[in-house]
Amino acid sequence: MDKTGPGISTRYSKRVINAWASYDWSNSVYNLIVTTAIFPIYYSATTREAFGGEIVDFFGISMRNSVLYTYAISFSFLIIVILSPVLSGIADFAGIKKKFMQFFTYLGSLACIALFFFDGENVEYGIICAVMASVGYAGSLVFYNGFLPEICPLDRMDNVSARGFAMGYVGSVILLIINLAIIMNPGSFGFGNETSATKFGFLLVGIWWAGFAQIAFHYLKDHPTGKKVTRQVFGHGIDELKMVFLALIKRKVMKRYLASFFFYSMGVQTVLLLAPLFAEAEIGMGADEMIMVVLILQILAIGGAYLFAVIARHLGNGFSISTMLIIWVIICISGYFLKEKVSFYVLAGMLGFAMGGIQAISRSTYSKLIPTDSKDTASYFSLYDVTEKVAIVIGTFSYGLIDQVTGSMRNSMVFMAIFFLAGFVLLQTAGLKRSFGLSGNS
Repeated sequence: MDKTGPGISTRYSKRVINAWASYDWSNSVYNLIVTTAIFPIYYSATTREAFGGEIVDFFGISMRNSVLYTYAISFSFLIIVILSPVLSGIADFAGIKKKFMQFFTYLGSLACIALFFFDGENVEYGIICAVMASVGYAGSLVFYNGFLPEICPLDRMDNVSARGFAMGYVGSVILLIINLAIIMNPGSFGFGNETSATKFGFLLVGIWWAGFAQIAFHYLKDHPTGKKVTRQVFGHGIDELKMVFLALIKRKVMKRYLASFFFYSMGVQTVLLLAPLFAEAEIGMGADEMIMVVLILQILAIGGAYLFAVIARHLGNGFSISTMLIIWVIICISGYFLKEKVSFYVLAGMLGFAMGGIQAISRSTYSKLIPTDSKDTASYFSLYDVTEKVAIVIGTFSYGLIDQVTGSMRNSMVFMAIFFLAGFVLLQTAGLKRSFGLSGNS
């Protein structure tokens, strides 16, 4: 029997690894269709029509629809920041990571299905559903990522992490093409108009997400400790996070890497989440054009994930991530000057490569830095997740605030370059090596 990392005797095999990676196939359709390609454009168009312009009324508060959506996404990640430490501690204490992964999966998929009933006028309902879907997606990833050190040996983590993201890109592109075919030819599929066809797409996302997740749920196994979860255990998550944080302080490379990750995540996730609104508002991209851009972006992201995994293997994770951060800086600065759609297509291509690489290599780099004798993988990834989600809260809030104050998302985009530059500088002090040893200073 092979050992799969932190002291847990779970067999890892090609079947288990593929099953783990298949969860990216199932949940990435949410990330592409609901947060990137279709829902933001649908939300913007329907709320503009319902309220006669960009200013919407949200529980008696008037604000621009793009600012409201930005703040809603920021709020959803703030919820995960609060919940994640508690729940991950319970998951490690009781050995039930998969149960929490299932809970958040069903929460997110049901929220996507509920978006079918959003029509623009009921903006409060739509925002609540969007927040719940985002919470489900982000929450499930905490426990999904926590399985990586258990099912994969150290020397394969870059490739396995890249495989997960690649499967996610392929799966999401397939469903996006299906949705695009239905939206562009609603009559052929029995729909009266483009709006009803678009809303049906949200149903498909929820069904796809929950349905294909059953593959991962079948093969990934919990390791119950037999310990009873009492009221006192709810504080265990905070204690676990404190313990992990104290261990982090003593591990120089891990500490500095996480600081770098914190800053560049402010930019990465914010740009990915809000690029569609930017394209529509600042470049004048139509819904069909934006969807085609996203298709190109996703396909290139597959290549990016594998390309930067190869670079990491030969030149080191630090070099691989540093290269991508330089690309991200170029993207943000170029975005400020973009005027024409052709230029946006070129920038989207760069974004695709950088997106695929940065997500896969960031996850695998952190996995390598987790102590090999640790049984608290969910708690370690909870710290990783909290770091990322706090970064997203700050990043998206900054983006929305600058948009609100200046009236232009171009200013918000160029501001993101500061976060990438800070992450790049901090990464140079981390001392990531080409291969990760098992020393206590890692």
